[in-house]
Amino acid sequence: MHTVAAGDSLLSPSVTRREITAALVVEESATRTHVKRILMKLGLRDRVQAVIFAYETGINRPRP
Repeated sequence: MHTVAAGDSLLSPSVTRREITAALVVEESATRTHVKRILMKLGLRDRVQAVIFAYETGINRPRP
C-alpha cells in the first residue's frame, strides 16, 4: 500500500489478484467480485481511491 501510495506500481492488477486468490484459496472471479463490492459499498471508483480512503480514515498511515 505504501508503494502504491507513493505513486509506484508494485504488481499489475492481474498478478495482485492471483496472489490474493492463492492466499485466500478462492477463485479469481470471487476475488474480483469482492474487490468490486468493497469499492461499491465505499463509493470508490478504483483501487487508487481505496488507498486514499485508507489514509484519510486512518486505516493506514505513511511510514515516517
